[in-house]
Amino acid sequence: MLTKHIVMGLCGLAAGVGVSAGTFAFLIVIGVIPRMIGKCNRAAETIHFENAIICGGIVGNVLSVFPGLSVPLGPPLLCLYGFSAGIFVGCIAVALAEILNTFPITFRRMNLKEGLPWVMVAMALGKSVGSFCYFWGGYFMQQ
Repeated sequence: MLTKHIVMGLCGLAAGVGVSAGTFAFLIVIGVIPRMIGKCNRAAETIHFENAIICGGIVGNVLSVFPGLSVPLGPPLLCLYGFSAGIFVGCIAVALAEILNTFPITFRRMNLKEGLPWVMVAMALGKSVGSFCYFWGGYFMQQ
């Protein structure tokens, strides 16, 4: 029985390492991390960005594997986490769309030549307003 649990734990650890390696490789390939470092003009602190991303991944995994753990800072930390996670997911989505040339192809087909930054801002605001309506409006409770 103990051997079975040890083998299952090792298999889970190996699968987790494989998935996390793939996730971080995906983030590097689509250029999210290097682009964020470049936009911040902080190339000298690259190691801090990398450590923050790794620590965030570890903490997120620990909290998802052990849901009984409580975080003592409550709502302020939850707001900070939600804001940070939203920015991160938005960066990944935009970087992936940029890699796939989604925006240039769409703008070319719609004959948009001026106001492209405003279209991008409108898309971001629409996504934000939709998220706020979803979570604050109680839509997650209705089924």
